[in-house]
Amino acid sequence: MNTDAHAHHIAGAFDLDAAIVAVQPHGGGLINDTFLVSTTHGKRFILQRLNTQVFPYPGQIMENLRTLLDHAYGQDMETLRLPALVPARNGCDYFVDDEDGFWRMLEFIEGTRSLAKLADTAQARLVGEALGRFHALLHELPVEKLHTTLPGFHVTPAYLQRFDEVLTTSVVAHSQALTNAVAFVEERRTRVAVLENARAAGKLPLRATHGDPKLDNFLFNTSGDAVVALIDLDTVQPGLVLIDVADCLRSCCNRSGDTPTDPHAVRFELPFAKAILEGYLTETREFLDRAELELLYDAIRLIPFELGLRFLTDHFAGDVYFKITQPGQNLQRALAQFRLAEDIERHEQELRQLIESLAT
Repeated sequence: MNTDAHAHHIAGAFDLDAAIVAVQPHGGGLINDTFLVSTTHGKRFILQRLNTQVFPYPGQIMENLRTLLDHAYGQDMETLRLPALVPARNGCDYFVDDEDGFWRMLEFIEGTRSLAKLADTAQARLVGEALGRFHALLHELPVEKLHTTLPGFHVTPAYLQRFDEVLTTSVVAHSQALTNAVAFVEERRTRVAVLENARAAGKLPLRATHGDPKLDNFLFNTSGDAVVALIDLDTVQPGLVLIDVADCLRSCCNRSGDTPTDPHAVRFELPFAKAILEGYLTETREFLDRAELELLYDAIRLIPFELGLRFLTDHFAGDVYFKITQPGQNLQRALAQFRLAEDIERHEQELRQLIESLAT
């Protein structure tokens, strides 16, 4: 049975209360297999087979998702939607096929679209408000109710340790660009533990976090003047909310993308950062701790460095984690993230002053 036919068969295992018209591949995600399911009553759904190589404990992901949705749907959801789960006919939130494929179904949120890049600061503010609403919605959810499904995620010192291990055994030839990239890491080595040290010292609280709040996980309405929903909740787990904010800024304020043709063209767009932070802090300043605000700049600087470090490590390791379409692509990605981190460092004073003014 081919993949599409198998997905059509699996869709019948979920309680749709209607006949299935079509099951088609959907989206361009690189992790899970995703299908759009159409039914006779006109409603559509998202069917996904979770990648158990990336998520070795899919049951815990589904437990997190159920905990998240039960908490969120008990509150005001009018300003931000999260996709609801469709139960399987066996009474579970998921279905496991004969080949141990792990499947789940979610509602398809109609009348929405994702954006490749922000058009203006008005859209940037909408993204900040939506992320703020998500954190506000969950800030009273006890993190003890959530599994840590990705241990070590965003623990920068651990990524640096892995980089050191790979660097000592790699046989990749050193170009000037590669030598410069390694030097960039060495110059910032002493600053990679700033967030982990603060967390270990009890200065930063663990909260429910999204884990991957990049731009294309915010669904806008068709006219692009409102954020309707936040999707891709597989990485929800206990974490630091300021990392969510920093990752959102990394994605939205670099309009050149993660794989630009010229890494030197990458820059951090301050007006977009200002708009996102304005929107975010409007929704969250009442419950964020002072330490979270004081360390927000450090997170904004650290996250593109961390991603660049991961790309660089994978380049040295032979491109075994991040998919590439041409040789040297992970090095180019690393250089782009380092360029972004460097531009953020140039604007340190402005960003710190901006955060301080918005926080008050």
